[in-house]
Amino acid sequence: MKIVINAAMTADGKIATKNGNSAISSNVDLRRVHQLRNSADVIMVGISTVLADDPQLTVRFGTTGSKSPARVIVDSTGRIPSNSKILKKASELNTIVATSNRISFENIRRIESTGAKVLVAGRNKVELRKVFRLLEKMGHKKILVEGGGELNWSVLRLGIVDELIITISPRIVGGRSAVTLVEGEGCDRMSEGIPLKLRDVRRNANGEMTLFYEL
Repeated sequence: MKIVINAAMTADGKIATKNGNSAISSNVDLRRVHQLRNSADVIMVGISTVLADDPQLTVRFGTTGSKSPARVIVDSTGRIPSNSKILKKASELNTIVATSNRISFENIRRIESTGAKVLVAGRNKVELRKVFRLLEKMGHKKILVEGGGELNWSVLRLGIVDELIITISPRIVGGRSAVTLVEGEGCDRMSEGIPLKLRDVRRNANGEMTLFYEL
């Protein structure tokens, strides 16, 4: 299995403004993102991303031979709204809500009534390593993580990410409450940081720069 994290951030490391706006990528980069989605078997996001952005998690932008991968939402208690764009399409597109034992039977029934599958993996929170193992058993070979700062940290700390792709937008938005690329507990010392190997750099005419790292 190959696990790829893809994200866009501002020059000051924010993936959204203090008000939650995350429209960072240009149309040029969005085409790259949708081509990347087209090559994946699964797109994974956290519930915070769903609540903030209400994404479709499909392949668009005129990608040739496009197919929409399975959508996996990491949601410990089943908070995903029934009227979210993801659940509205759950009967047409393979949709999995990865949750924990904290989810109520009512939320399980509500989510499954839309056509989505509920995958319980963890006691108090979602055990991501278990989720990835189960996805692999289902035959999924490439997982694309498009998470927020918390999910990015949770996946990175497992030490199983193969590639990190970051598009840097040439702008600064500031805001001490604005979400950064990686949040979570973080490291105590710089020496404990996750090492990266820069594989490639691509520059767009609009000043964007996309960095491709191997882990």
